Amino acid sequence: MNKLPAPLLAKISWRLLPFLLLMYILAFLDRANVGFAKAAFQADTGISNAAFALGAGIFFAGYALLEVPSNLIMHRVGARIWMCRIMVTWGLVSTAMMFAHDETTFYILRFLLGVAEAGFFPGVILYLTYWFPAAHRGQAMGFFYFGAPLAFILGSPLSGLLLEMDGIANLFGWQWMFAVTGIVTVAVGIWAYFYLNNRPADATWLSDDERTLLQDILDREERAKGPQSHSLLAALTQPAVLYLALIYLLIQASVYGVVFYLPTQVAGLLGMKVGWLVGLVTAIPWICALLAAWLVPGYADRTQQHRRVASITLVVAALGMAVSVSFNSPLIGIAALCFAAAGFISVQPVFWTFPSSTLSGSAAAGGIALINSMGAVGGFTAPIVKNWIEGALQSPAAGLYLLATTTLLAAILVLGVRARANSALQPAN
Repeated sequence: MNKLPAPLLAKISWRLLPFLLLMYILAFLDRANVGFAKAAFQADTGISNAAFALGAGIFFAGYALLEVPSNLIMHRVGARIWMCRIMVTWGLVSTAMMFAHDETTFYILRFLLGVAEAGFFPGVILYLTYWFPAAHRGQAMGFFYFGAPLAFILGSPLSGLLLEMDGIANLFGWQWMFAVTGIVTVAVGIWAYFYLNNRPADATWLSDDERTLLQDILDREERAKGPQSHSLLAALTQPAVLYLALIYLLIQASVYGVVFYLPTQVAGLLGMKVGWLVGLVTAIPWICALLAAWLVPGYADRTQQHRRVASITLVVAALGMAVSVSFNSPLIGIAALCFAAAGFISVQPVFWTFPSSTLSGSAAAGGIALINSMGAVGGFTAPIVKNWIEGALQSPAAGLYLLATTTLLAAILVLGVRARANSALQPAN
């Protein structure tokens, strides 16, 4: 397997990954901070639990609809322009969430937030394939996935603090939270236009020899993938791509079924309302996820046991979710959430080594976006199904038990990736 010299790998990593990480922190915070606003937002607006669940999930409807076309546009026009466009528009919509005083406005803005952000995540995954050979891609994606836990480690206390600004300038605390995070996103989006390079050939910060070496390795890997279908539709309907899309749907259902309700769950364990202290405690599971996002993909890259590592990690996440609602002890509950967060965050960069190692060109742009779109479907349905089953069974624990079950199903399906991929995908174990 082709590897970059350590100095060149470090140079590319330090140039690109911290900035991409900053972008992902803001993306995750802007889509998930509605979970922090939940109690105060519902108290101030009168929005019901069912309406909140629908509004939280409807983000993913707009997101899923435009994933594929957005990623194809980025493949054509480049990351500089397209990432700038995505971040500026979603930052503006996120800021406008401060005006969501009723259910209709809430639904519309959450939907538009998904439309604006569509293509960001698969765009970054595709962008990493332009810069990192397969031997280093899992670790690079793992570093990028620091964004989700860091969004909560840093964002949880910040969101709690902003919520406590209630009444300043005649604004509710949740209005301050949406406004501040949205404005910061717009600023970083403008910065992205001047900072990012579309391809290695555009990188003046690399020497001629470095650019040539990197491009030669990437070109050899592209040729090794073999001929790609000339039909985008054929690429999108490959059974192996659809199989991976199903797995990712189940993974994302577990992620957002927990993320949108984690602050509320922690508050319940502590017997407190959501605020600065709850924000600090909510950050603990994400510190564990941060460590796992570094260790697990690196281990999978070194051992080339991606399939087995991904399956075991999903089992850990499922057990963590189930245990977190099985005992009344705050200590056990928080510890279990640490395992859940570590599992469903660290499994994702390992998962993305499957499609990114076998698809190229427009097939990669479309296939990665389609898989991520199905993940968005999981994110859309999880809060709604969780709320429904908890109401139907009159059990606040039923939702997480269901999500734990679907996560175990994902773990089983991951073990079948190789068997399903014989004709189209050949990811590493």
